Amino acid sequence: MSIRVRLGALAVTTAAVLGAIAQLPAAAAPAATADPEAGRVEVFGHRGASGYRPEHTLASYELAARMGADFIEPDLVPTKDGVLVSRHENEISGTTDVADHPEFADRKTTKTIDGVELTGWFTEDFTLAELKSLRAEERIPHLRPNNTIYDGRYEVPTFQEVVDLARRLSAELGREVGVAPETKHPSYFQRIGLPLEPRVVRALDENGLNRPDAKVVVQSFEVANLRELDRSLRVRLVQLVSASGAPQDFVESGDPRTYADLVTPEGLRGIADYADVIGPDAEVLLPVDDSGHLTGPTPVTADAHAAGLQVVPYTVRAENEFLPADFRSSEVPSEFGDVFGFFDALFAQGIDGIFSDFPDIAVEARG
Repeated sequence: MSIRVRLGALAVTTAAVLGAIAQLPAAAAPAATADPEAGRVEVFGHRGASGYRPEHTLASYELAARMGADFIEPDLVPTKDGVLVSRHENEISGTTDVADHPEFADRKTTKTIDGVELTGWFTEDFTLAELKSLRAEERIPHLRPNNTIYDGRYEVPTFQEVVDLARRLSAELGREVGVAPETKHPSYFQRIGLPLEPRVVRALDENGLNRPDAKVVVQSFEVANLRELDRSLRVRLVQLVSASGAPQDFVESGDPRTYADLVTPEGLRGIADYADVIGPDAEVLLPVDDSGHLTGPTPVTADAHAAGLQVVPYTVRAENEFLPADFRSSEVPSEFGDVFGFFDALFAQGIDGIFSDFPDIAVEARG
């Protein structure tokens, strides 16, 4: 699908932005391309095709694959009985209809997750059977009102169901659909006795996917659990990098390093000891100023490639709300902006892959 937008007063031309970006020397070629057959940028359907369906549903993942995504991305959290399910957060009041279930009213509670106090309902307090009685809802209805027509239609999927879906679609589409699970809040779940890592390893082992040639990548914003997984997994590992703050395991252990330290040349060489890819917030590569405009690229992509790492930034979304001011079409947050211009700006950095809520647009932009 292609999109035409009329840029408003806030926007500058894509050519001007790309011209400014071109001032930086071109990123060095990666040690190994993300797609050895085509050498192309890999498209990751972020939470599926979450621009079109409620996120982390089988419908969202299937649509992403049919739109051409190379990978579908389930975020993983555990149930009370230890089953991995796909939710962006373990707090599920914003993505399911749990609040409408009187039988679960007494499960509402307040917890501190990674230093943030949250009140709601949490997956670790529900068995899988109980979670399966809930239905998914659109997380950001004020920006994606069209998605709300699907509220109440889809279950919370298990990781196994996502793997099974990817296998079925691979056979049907005649190309391999990859799976890119992210381990959410690993230190927290380790602390409460529901560690994610052995469950992820077991799932990949049981499905014959723990091998170097499997189209699987495993992600985390923390470091210690990736180091642990590196001892057991033979698939690619992705160190996610926020534009601010520090890995939660660093915070809890007293390690003074931040995400900014991880993307220095020295930090990137350290990541290469246990991971294969960095997944930075797009702002790590293309920072913005206080007004939301691009300030020029950083050398992170070139430095990562020099360390032997691939670079797969997150997350390109089409709505003005999520785009740098240079690419917004109006003051209306939910309207689409010049998302192709933003894709071009990121591709100009020499990235190896991209996460997007709109995999069809990402595929079009790549082409």
